Amino acid sequence: MRAQSIHPVVATFSIVGVDLETGDLGAAVASKFLAVGAVVPWANAGAGAVATQAYANVAYGPDGIALMREGLSAAQALERLVAADDGRDQRQVGLVDARGGAAAYTGASCHAWAGHQTGAGFACQGNILTGPETTAVMAATFAAKSGALADRLLAALEAGDAAGGDRRGRQSAALYVARHEGGYLGANDAFVDLRVDDAAQPVQELRRLLTLHDLYLGASAREDTIAIDPSLLRELQEIMRRRGHYRGAITGAWDEATERALMEFVGTENLEERVDMKARTIDAPALAFVRKTFGPG
Repeated sequence: MRAQSIHPVVATFSIVGVDLETGDLGAAVASKFLAVGAVVPWANAGAGAVATQAYANVAYGPDGIALMREGLSAAQALERLVAADDGRDQRQVGLVDARGGAAAYTGASCHAWAGHQTGAGFACQGNILTGPETTAVMAATFAAKSGALADRLLAALEAGDAAGGDRRGRQSAALYVARHEGGYLGANDAFVDLRVDDAAQPVQELRRLLTLHDLYLGASAREDTIAIDPSLLRELQEIMRRRGHYRGAITGAWDEATERALMEFVGTENLEERVDMKARTIDAPALAFVRKTFGPG
């Protein structure tokens, strides 16, 4: 195991979780600590996720993931990490493995209130909290909610924030989800990687960022896409003309000038994942965004 790398106390609440259907693994965290996303959350596709906090030994992140990638369960990896750490009494950590196993540890010297709760496919943990209600409501929220892992993790974080969270206040939050080849253009596994480093309401801001992430990088099922028919194309031509991308007549015809303008408009607004130029379709969330943002009045 590598040498320990120790940060100042990271009073925080966090959750690590796995979606066994998609293979997604991730963590969400909030704290009155600058840029908590640089310290606490770690995840690796096919291996596991880790949240390391309190007097954080950041080596727990990569080392825990390496152990789980070797085949150890979350509980076995946790045992190895803690046994090798002389500062274990001041550490707090939660782990989840790719098979759904979860484990957590709260050192005896962590500042009150400090504790954790584990369940099927998740672990919640926190220190210097207003009380145990924070981790309790996080666990209940994650267990009860369905849908994408990123949304479930953030919903749990929002519930913990509303229940009290860090008793010192708020400053930063982060959400990280790993998916095999889930990053931009499939080039890496960073499926969701969002951070709010310094804000009055960081968890609220994290929700806004996840909404934008889903808009720009999400995709609808083929049956839920909308055909760009002549009526819709006329509407888009009007919008593109107002935005300076199109100078032709409003005809609803898919001609060369319209296609060129649409490609320019889509590229400008970062909607490449939501508009299929070959199939001539647009995802419903993208169309709703375009109408709300650029529609008349």
